[in-house]
Amino acid sequence: MTLRHRLNDEVDALGHNVADTPMDYAGSGVDIDAEGVAIASLIGALSKSVRAPGTKGAPVPLPGGFGGIIEFGDSRLALATDGVGSKLQLANSLCRYGGVGIDCVAMNVNDLLCVGAEPIAFVDYIAVPKTDPETHAVIGASLAEACRRARITLAGGETATLPGIVSELDLSGTALGWFPAGEAITGEGLKAGDVIIGLPSSGVHSNGYTLLRAVVEKSGVALSDLAPFNPDHFGREIEQTGEGGVTLGEVLLNPTRIYVDPLIDLITACREGTGPCKSSDLKAIAHITGGGLSNLLRLHDSLGWHIEKPLSIPPEFTWIAETGPVDTLEMHRVFNMGMGMTLAVSPELAESVESWLAERLPGTRCVGYLTDEGHRVTHADSRVVFEHY
Repeated sequence: MTLRHRLNDEVDALGHNVADTPMDYAGSGVDIDAEGVAIASLIGALSKSVRAPGTKGAPVPLPGGFGGIIEFGDSRLALATDGVGSKLQLANSLCRYGGVGIDCVAMNVNDLLCVGAEPIAFVDYIAVPKTDPETHAVIGASLAEACRRARITLAGGETATLPGIVSELDLSGTALGWFPAGEAITGEGLKAGDVIIGLPSSGVHSNGYTLLRAVVEKSGVALSDLAPFNPDHFGREIEQTGEGGVTLGEVLLNPTRIYVDPLIDLITACREGTGPCKSSDLKAIAHITGGGLSNLLRLHDSLGWHIEKPLSIPPEFTWIAETGPVDTLEMHRVFNMGMGMTLAVSPELAESVESWLAERLPGTRCVGYLTDEGHRVTHADSRVVFEHY
């Protein structure tokens, strides 16, 4: 073999190894573990509330909760704040903003549901390098549609033009919810044997897009190209802007599902005695966002969670995993993998709650149960194990 042939073989082998090297979130620019440490440092540096217990605005402790809670007479108010994240970079590149308002509202109101709070109002914040009335009109219509789906009031907002600080449009917001005092859903009453009910996602939702964008770039598939997989999944509808099939960008920009209907209807019916169980049987709710299934560990400090029969995985996740490649554990750590929300209920009532929800959101079903075998998440796929959030 000549030196030239040997060098060519080595270069080919190197290219093959690089192509097959698994991709992950940290390598794409987001380190979930480092982010957790940073958040803990921030919380540790915050001062205590000046509002004394028993007064309006006093904080209500909720370890691991998805929203902040404060006292308000016989009620409790809950607050959540979040943004669309780097999903907006796909929207910006395609100048397609019809779903981003839905994403923004969804990421906030879905968190409020996890404490048993009914979302009632929302305010938005839009930052742009340059004002564009047409873009703002599309986003406004998207926010209005989101508030209709979430059954909330758009109470106001702020638009900032920040050339030199932001290079493209960014969108975030804050949602306000309420629930009767003493009716928080906290996870405190969880027991081994309680059943986990999974509610299907509409797709990627709004987490993991830094890794997703790296996979798309590596794939060589343009966002305007037809999706390189069959996008059909449980009859979901993906809005098309043209004819000839669904594009990759349209699949990846499919808005985050808003779970106010049916979850608030369930919670309200159970509190009023007309639902499939008592409100105390609704033990815990988790929004499966960044961190994937590890979010479940936030709900109890000692019990474990076993996903025995996971929901069907939308085709875009399979494509991401194969194209990256992204290994199975990382996929379940970064993405929702088809399950956007979970609800833990008493075992003897799980079938009734499952049926009630499935009538309103097809694809909802029991997926697992809680265990007393250690504080970790386990899965039907033995490669998927989480021992910390």
